[in-house]
Amino acid sequence: MKFRLKTVFAGMLLSAVPLALAQDAATDVKKGAEKTGHETKVVAKDTAKGTEKAADKTGHETKVAAKKTGSGIKKGTEATGHAVKKAGEKTEDAVK
Repeated sequence: MKFRLKTVFAGMLLSAVPLALAQDAATDVKKGAEKTGHETKVVAKDTAKGTEKAADKTGHETKVAAKKTGSGIKKGTEATGHAVKKAGEKTEDAVK
């Protein structure tokens, strides 16, 4: 009877080891998932900041280019207006 009790007890101990290891593995997986989630959150924030900076810089460059374009159009319009005015004056002089 003592031998059977020892055998049953040994079987229980041996079956407890895989159970304990499985619980430890589950804990490790949970920790890994939490760490991955945290790292993903950090990377997402960094990406958002980088995107925001790039958008600000692009907006600034667009504004600068628009000012230059507007200045060029203004100068071209003024030159055209001046030329039309001179042509009108010449025509008026020719009619008199």
